[in-house]
Amino acid sequence: MSFTNRTILITGGNSGIGQALAEALQAAGNRIIITGRKAESLNAMLKRNPDMAGYQLDMTDTQALSAFAPQVLADHPDLDTVILNAGIMEPEDYTSDPVSTEVAHRVIATNLTAPVEMAAGFLPHLRAQPRAALVTVSSGLAFVPKATTPLYSASKAAIHSWSQSLRHQLRDTSVRVHEIAPPLVATELTPGQSQVAAALPLDAFISEVVGQMQRPDVPDEILVERVHFQRFAESEGRFAAAFAAING
Repeated sequence: MSFTNRTILITGGNSGIGQALAEALQAAGNRIIITGRKAESLNAMLKRNPDMAGYQLDMTDTQALSAFAPQVLADHPDLDTVILNAGIMEPEDYTSDPVSTEVAHRVIATNLTAPVEMAAGFLPHLRAQPRAALVTVSSGLAFVPKATTPLYSASKAAIHSWSQSLRHQLRDTSVRVHEIAPPLVATELTPGQSQVAAALPLDAFISEVVGQMQRPDVPDEILVERVHFQRFAESEGRFAAAFAAING
């Protein structure tokens, strides 16, 4: 069912893909709730979009995560859609001595543990709605990894696999599970990424994504054309070439 006239929570809705998706889905006739880790950018987003609701939330704060779903559901009992968008991407160097795992733990907490906790908190409510959706955000790097950001790529591969399992488990409920897999998009997910010539412009990415979300038959995997290079590399026998292209 299309994403229209829904009440939608978007984590990480204060910047990048989450911000653009929140504004586009609001324009498409949905009520939007966002989270953001940084108060300044969250408040700026809410000031620009006064019809949105927002919560400051650090996705690595386990106590805050535990309390979050009950708070949101008390404030917004009509919530029927959760988009697990918040994520971070940081480089790691496994050739260093010693090897630091600080980034790895932070990436796992934000990109994998937090979505699992959020889903666990909201799914009982979502299953009780006549129509509902849980939307994950993976990455083209789930399918062809970037070697300088191994845990980011691995966490997104895990999100893809997790989404497939959730979709199967929830197949006889009112909850549809969709996965958005972005390619390289012109945002500041990493410093300077918005200026990379090969990055897909954010407005073009959002237009394709929301176009698919407005279809009556929203696909399980919401894939823009640009990400097909990565998504189908292995099945089409192109993995080695795609890996070389991404990793130089």
